[in-house]
Amino acid sequence: MSEMAMPDWTGGEPKIVYQRCGGCGAVQYFRRDFCAGCGGEELTTLVASGEGVVCAETLVHRAATAEARAHVPFKIVLVDCAEGFRMMAHGAADLAIGDRVRAGFTQFTGQLVPFFEKSDR
Repeated sequence: MSEMAMPDWTGGEPKIVYQRCGGCGAVQYFRRDFCAGCGGEELTTLVASGEGVVCAETLVHRAATAEARAHVPFKIVLVDCAEGFRMMAHGAADLAIGDRVRAGFTQFTGQLVPFFEKSDR
């Protein structure tokens, strides 16, 4: 299996994957064929720990689709992950900026998605 094909939550596997560049050491969350930092192609795909800190949060009251409307209100968070990348995901309603979090996974509109909750670490 190629590194680009490592399954993650977007393919139904309960894990978050990211890439690290062997040339410059940069990390990136969205998989690409090249490093967004230096343009190099020496990328390693790794599994993230799921730990991080909330850097932004919002409570969604108006969803864009009929499927998502069934879930309102729901929290969306930006998380600075321990590995050095930032990602957007769903989160528990009680999350606030600065909270230490850990990712789990849940179903949302029929799809598996990361879901962050407060961490006791």
